[in-house]
Amino acid sequence: MADRARIAHLLRRATFGPTAQEVDEAERAGYNATVRRLVEAAGTDAGAPVFPAVNAGDSREERQKANQERRAQVTATIEWWLDRMVAADAQLAEKMVFFWHGHWATSAQKVKTASLMLGQLQTFREYGRGEFTAFVTRMVRDPALIVWLDGQKNTVKAPNENLARELMELFTLGIGTYTEDDVKAGARALTGWTVDRRAGTARFAPRRHDKGTKTVLGRTAAFDADGLAALVAREPASAAFIAQRLWFRFASGEPMAAEVRDRLANAFAARRDVDDLLRALFTDEAFAGTHGQLVKQPVEWAVGALRQLGIRPSRLTDQQRKQLVGGLNGLDQVPLRPPSVGGWPAGAAWLTTSSLQARVRLAELLAARTSPAVLDRLKAAPVAGRPDALARLLVVEAWTERTRSVLADAAGKPERLIQLGLVSPEYTVH
Repeated sequence: MADRARIAHLLRRATFGPTAQEVDEAERAGYNATVRRLVEAAGTDAGAPVFPAVNAGDSREERQKANQERRAQVTATIEWWLDRMVAADAQLAEKMVFFWHGHWATSAQKVKTASLMLGQLQTFREYGRGEFTAFVTRMVRDPALIVWLDGQKNTVKAPNENLARELMELFTLGIGTYTEDDVKAGARALTGWTVDRRAGTARFAPRRHDKGTKTVLGRTAAFDADGLAALVAREPASAAFIAQRLWFRFASGEPMAAEVRDRLANAFAARRDVDDLLRALFTDEAFAGTHGQLVKQPVEWAVGALRQLGIRPSRLTDQQRKQLVGGLNGLDQVPLRPPSVGGWPAGAAWLTTSSLQARVRLAELLAARTSPAVLDRLKAAPVAGRPDALARLLVVEAWTERTRSVLADAAGKPERLIQLGLVSPEYTVH
């Protein structure tokens, strides 16, 4: 793979969607320097809007008004995050926030409170790129996750196993690495945590906590939430599990070769640092061979298009932002609304006939909002050369003859050309 193609492949995976200028700059810097820049970039907050606490009130009218305000705040949070995904300079940092959102999948449809969801996103930003034990420790006391998995109902008298089960199965270890007895004991370790929705915080109530000894994964102690988090995060199985999850989302939907899994797991296990794993993944010899093995998730597809077409969601009209979110809803992926604790599907699940129709409609909206500067650059190319100019704009390696023929027929209509490029197989699968 030529160096530019290798760098473009890296940026397509490590960002939401690179611009041609970003590929140019990375090519000048070189592959290894680009990996360092991506991984070491700080995920600083560009200024999230502050959402005021909502007083639910006592009367029916007050409760109805509060519920309407909560829904409006969640919508505003979704729109704000889409804008941040487009605008973030630290693209890998923001894409990792999205990765962890799909991993620790938590839905605002049950949590309802925007401030709790924002708090979880901030935890992903602050802890999701560092030492894994510290990250898991923060997550088991994350207010949104506790509400989502009924952790506030988990008491010494009535243990609730939801959070303990998903902590082991979906978040840290994977199926087959624990027993039902481990789940039961883990639930006892997590007892006592409640959520203060008004304050947006999780609080520990000692009287609700089971202080007895528990045996989890072969170890016996008076485990509490922190002790359980440290135990599962440091288990040997967690290194391979997290390596596989990152590979699945950033490299390939194909089965992971055992030797690749072992290399990445070993790189992660040394310090249990997520950035070490990212460096190992992007520089592994197998990574370059994964071109064409990932279907873009709808959010990745849309945000990448927004970046490349020079569109900022915050500068769209209210109606246009509503159409953008509605388009993602039609594609079955809206941020803050994963369908289950298992997160969103992957691969061919995004390539149904209905999803193609929804993608065509959203691509039409995006093409129509292309920034004048981007549209002028495309128009400046000779009509016969516009398919190639579009490939550069969308950072597509090459069109198949079939796609090129379709694009050539639309080359005289730049917005139609962009729409067709966005729904092409070469853009959707990368």
